[in-house]
Amino acid sequence: MIRLSPLATTGVLLATVVSINAETHELRLIPANVHWGYYDARLKPALKIASGDTVRIETMLAGGLERLKMVGVTDSEIPDALKRVESAVTDRGPGAHPLTGPIYVEGAEPGDTVEVRIQSFEFLHPYGVTGFRPGSGTLPDDFPYARFKLIRLDPQAGTAAFGPGVTLKLAPFWGSIGVAPPLMMRRISSGPPGAHAGNLDNKELVAGSSLYLPVHVPGALISIGDGHALQGDGEVTVTAVETSLRGTVQIFVHKGKPIRWPRAETPTHFITMGLHPDLDEAARIATREMIDFLVSEKGLSRDDAYILCSLAVDLHVTQLVDDTKGIHAMLPKSILH
Repeated sequence: MIRLSPLATTGVLLATVVSINAETHELRLIPANVHWGYYDARLKPALKIASGDTVRIETMLAGGLERLKMVGVTDSEIPDALKRVESAVTDRGPGAHPLTGPIYVEGAEPGDTVEVRIQSFEFLHPYGVTGFRPGSGTLPDDFPYARFKLIRLDPQAGTAAFGPGVTLKLAPFWGSIGVAPPLMMRRISSGPPGAHAGNLDNKELVAGSSLYLPVHVPGALISIGDGHALQGDGEVTVTAVETSLRGTVQIFVHKGKPIRWPRAETPTHFITMGLHPDLDEAARIATREMIDFLVSEKGLSRDDAYILCSLAVDLHVTQLVDDTKGIHAMLPKSILH
């Protein structure tokens, strides 16, 4: 069936395709469901769903198991599913992220928007790894060596033990949620984000949020991975607390109006995003996207929208370290009536 529903980040009434008999699917962490280090429109779908269906997805931490063993995780602590993917998925790169999918969404066509509504997360193991390696991160000259650190998680308490005197609050999210790029782009790295979204590393995309993505190929072909237990804005070392997650999402197709860049919504904010190798240009894109939102969906003049951005919109550095840098602009819902 088709019903009219507000696409929150654009604010317009769009035709939202919803299955009459919405189903719940499982997309387990097995080699057949994983492609490692890339997005590609030529990939065969791991799952086909209808708009409105729910999917429980298992994902493996970025970089594989080598870093876990480096920081002292014993073989008995590593779930068998991760070991099977590590040994069986040998076609990798150019990126470092095992991605689960892709998911083909019936009715999604180029020019549509797909919504990934994130409902919940669980940890597949009670630890994560973080650190840095030579030649990467925000301060490569200051740290010309490698160091990785094991972080033990307490999901029941909602905390992570960093070290003596330092306890962190868990805030799990997937660093990479993306659609297939246009067919002519073929295989692209899972590292830099882009108009397909991908490796956004946006810590706002926790349970209760929605990510809106432009559709470039039939079915959208959504892939998900790069589980994070928590991360700071900027992700300055190139790593969050990297972990393996099981998450539940509901996916919708919104017909009728395309978007150019990924957008998002949390319970408290509307979010626009800018992605570019130059951080200043990324900020300009995110700001222009927010102005467009305020003009086209909230009826402000361009002058007033620009002024309001300076008064009420916060620009956050999403990440500095994935070649293509990210800025996300956050507009409080509370100011709009």
